[in-house]
Amino acid sequence: MHVYDLMENSTAANATEVRLTVRDSKKDNVYAFTIEDNGKGMSPEFMAKVTDPYTTSRTTRKVGLGLPLIKMNTTHCGGGMKLQSELGKGTRLDFWFQLDNIDRPPMGDLSGTIVMLCAAHQDIHIIYTHTTDSGEFTFDTEEIKEALDGMDMNDVKVFKWLKEMVQENLEEIGYSD
Repeated sequence: MHVYDLMENSTAANATEVRLTVRDSKKDNVYAFTIEDNGKGMSPEFMAKVTDPYTTSRTTRKVGLGLPLIKMNTTHCGGGMKLQSELGKGTRLDFWFQLDNIDRPPMGDLSGTIVMLCAAHQDIHIIYTHTTDSGEFTFDTEEIKEALDGMDMNDVKVFKWLKEMVQENLEEIGYSD
């Protein structure tokens, strides 16, 4: 759910394109994530305090836990986090874990998370690339929309098919869960 929450930040920042890149390497003992968007970006002042849980741009609640939690989890798992942003241009978040660290949170339902995010934001171009030591898989919503030929990603059958397709491709490249 970290990935979903952090990518939702991009959609809330009015991004029209969001990229999730995952590097999953047993050889290098790393599980690394990059989320890049072309949203509104953050000011240097806001970025300086963005890992404080009481700093949020949301008006519906007074806390924002996404970045503080990912920073804490990566630090406890031999990893780290780097955030870059420029007002009017977008944001890039890199975070990584030591893959074999016993405290690393399980990945969970990554295929369901990706498809749910894409179905919820069909107006945003989402590109998800997952690379392992055995191969690479890319899920690009523009290509999917073309293949669906007007069918809605929220249609239960389409959603299920997309989730299965993503899961099969992740298994084919030997992803870590």
